[in-house]
Amino acid sequence: MGDIFGSLFRVITWGESHGPAIGAVIEGCPPLVPLNLKLSELPVGKDNKTPVFTCEEIQKELDRRRPGQSGIVTPRKESDIAYILSGVFEGKTTGTPISVLCWNSDVKPEDYEKFKDVDRPGHAGFAYRNKYGIYDYRGGGRASYRETWGRVAAGAIAKKILKAHLGVEILAYVSQVASVRSNVDPGQVSWQSIESNAVRCPDPEAAKKMEAVINKASEEGDSVGGIVCAVVRNMPAGLGEPVFDKLDADLFKALKSIHATKAVEIGEGLNVPELKGSEHNDTFASDGSGKIHPASNKAGGVLGGISTGENLILRVAFKPTATIKKSQSTVTQEGKPITLEGTGRHDPCLAPRAVPTVEAMIALVLVDHHLRHRAQCGDVIK
Repeated sequence: MGDIFGSLFRVITWGESHGPAIGAVIEGCPPLVPLNLKLSELPVGKDNKTPVFTCEEIQKELDRRRPGQSGIVTPRKESDIAYILSGVFEGKTTGTPISVLCWNSDVKPEDYEKFKDVDRPGHAGFAYRNKYGIYDYRGGGRASYRETWGRVAAGAIAKKILKAHLGVEILAYVSQVASVRSNVDPGQVSWQSIESNAVRCPDPEAAKKMEAVINKASEEGDSVGGIVCAVVRNMPAGLGEPVFDKLDADLFKALKSIHATKAVEIGEGLNVPELKGSEHNDTFASDGSGKIHPASNKAGGVLGGISTGENLILRVAFKPTATIKKSQSTVTQEGKPITLEGTGRHDPCLAPRAVPTVEAMIALVLVDHHLRHRAQCGDVIK
């Protein structure tokens, strides 16, 4: 069903935005992956003597997508602590399913009572009701951005495997908010420059303008969209399968599955119709040692659905947050016209908090293809 992602490295997410808990189950993680674990206890069931753990690598990534972390994101306050219930022993993964859980603490389902029988403009409720005949209107249920918690938790482990096995580094950042663009070179960005401001834009001047645009939209009771750019460095050549499981096709599916995404590009993306073949083709060269590589990277690191060894360059477009405080026209389930004003706590722009989610989904695709490649081709990888 639609809650499972991956072939060999598989992730199942579960839970709703204003339910008691959210979580993920990671299946197919290789054994003996070292994790920085800390003995902990669940906030409920404290009489249970079975140990549970938190994980430094997972928590670091979750803290980056956590709500309430700055003035330009949703004010909802969640600790987002990840409790590992299975799949680890003596500081390492065991090869068995890893179950990770987070208790929701700052839930306010009463904020959404007025939406019980109303189709909110831009929201998934209309589609959910038509498909299932029922919809969890409390913050959007499974359609809420809160669902991405499990993706980021799983992505943290995927990132560690990729770094250890291949030296792969994945960085995402906000490159555009509304009409404000940053023209930084993806190949030159650093984690420090990305995390230096609340917008997560490595261009300080553009970041200030972006933050001002987000604050203005919030003050007006509105929202704005944005673009998250991602670069993957130290990519090996040879990841991806021909035809139906192309690496870029799987990346597109993964990134489009993030809530509020409307488009995904790789390389020159939507610019290609304006280019001639002589302008778009990446020519090949030798580095002098006999190794052949593309001399440029307009393809964005993938040819024929298989990685070339060049940096992956991807862009993900996020729509303006659907819930806004401005009045909008809609109808009740009985078809009665009404005027609706949004309530609750929401991001005026999703792009800054989407950065770690974009990184996580890329990591999940790459680690899955890495394991698939090893199963088929062994260590024959360049």
